[in-house]
Amino acid sequence: MRSVTYSMNVSLDGYIAGPDGGFGWTAPDEEVFRFWIDEIRGVGVHLLGRRLYETMLYWETADQDRSLDDSELEWAALWNPLPKVVFSRTLSAVQGNARLCSGGLAEEIERLRAEPAEGEIAIGGATLAAEAAASDLIDEYRAMVYPVLLGGGIPFFPRHERRVDLELVETRAFGSKAVYLRHRVVR
Repeated sequence: MRSVTYSMNVSLDGYIAGPDGGFGWTAPDEEVFRFWIDEIRGVGVHLLGRRLYETMLYWETADQDRSLDDSELEWAALWNPLPKVVFSRTLSAVQGNARLCSGGLAEEIERLRAEPAEGEIAIGGATLAAEAAASDLIDEYRAMVYPVLLGGGIPFFPRHERRVDLELVETRAFGSKAVYLRHRVVR
C-alpha cells in the first residue's frame, strides 16, 4: 500500500510560516535543494492545499526562466509532470498536471491507495495535513527543521487531542544548520 507522507520546512518552534505568513527563512541552499530534488523522485502524487498550490505555481513555467541554475531546472522537470490534487473551496480551475478534488481528503487518499500506481502520496500544506492527521491517514512526518524561532504562525503539527507515537527513521544535518527528521507513525 502506498505511504502517505507529510513534508514541510519548519522552524525550531514548530511553524511552517511566521505570524505574518512569511517563509523566506526557508530558502534552501544548494545542499538542501538537492535533498528535496531527491525526495520528490519518490513521490507518485502530491496533494496540496490552495495556498501551497498557489506558491508552487511558479514552477509550472519556471523552466522558461533563463536565470535558473541546473538544480532549479531539474526540480521543474520533476515537479511539472508530477500528478497533483488540489483541495480548495475557492479555486474553480488549476493549471499544469493538477486537478481539483471534488470529494473529501480521506476518500481521495483511499482511492489513490487503491490504484496500482507507484510512489508515495505526499501531502503539502499544514491545513490539509491537519485534516489527514485527524483521520490517522499520515504514515510519515518529514520535517526540515531550520534554526530559527518564529514565535507563532502556522503550526507544522496539527493541534488535536490525540497521541501519535512515532519511530525515528532518518536524520540528516546540513551545512546550513538545517536538520532533516523523518518519523514513521507506529501503528
